[in-house]
Amino acid sequence: MGVVMEESYEIRPARLDELPLIQEIEQAASTLFLDTDYSFLIDFETMSIDVLRERQSEGLVWVACGRGREPVGFAVAKVIDGAAHLDELDVHPSHGRRGLGRMLTLAVCEWARAAGYKAVTLSTFRDIPWNRPFYERLGFRQLAEEELGPGLRQVRAREAAIGLPLESRVCMRRDL
Repeated sequence: MGVVMEESYEIRPARLDELPLIQEIEQAASTLFLDTDYSFLIDFETMSIDVLRERQSEGLVWVACGRGREPVGFAVAKVIDGAAHLDELDVHPSHGRRGLGRMLTLAVCEWARAAGYKAVTLSTFRDIPWNRPFYERLGFRQLAEEELGPGLRQVRAREAAIGLPLESRVCMRRDL
């Protein structure tokens, strides 16, 4: 059963047949960066179907959708350093600013709490309003470099390897 929000949307676990739609949402959401210093993100590859399939089989992919309609947003989690980790969160721009990102993030936090994790972590852009400031409003705090475990250090190394400017990135944590 999904978490109902507003009258026209719900958050629920993703179905296998929805994974290609998740890639489309991720690509569409990248267009939000067009007018930022990070416009190069529009050319990045989306999460692979194989990764999405694996996470979906583990119950770690949630979608925001209208009742009886296809997804318009999603969240993907995994476990890093003994904590839940919000790996990807995107909402199609045509459905933005309706609370879907907040509800997806909170769904991941609720899953993590129910699964016995003590925190949720993530990595995001420091200076984009719908990134760090958004997560701070949801109770996440920035982690200092010395607070990063080996898994989050690997996340940062992967980000650097694909060309993300680490000086613009921040790891965050929400204790549950």
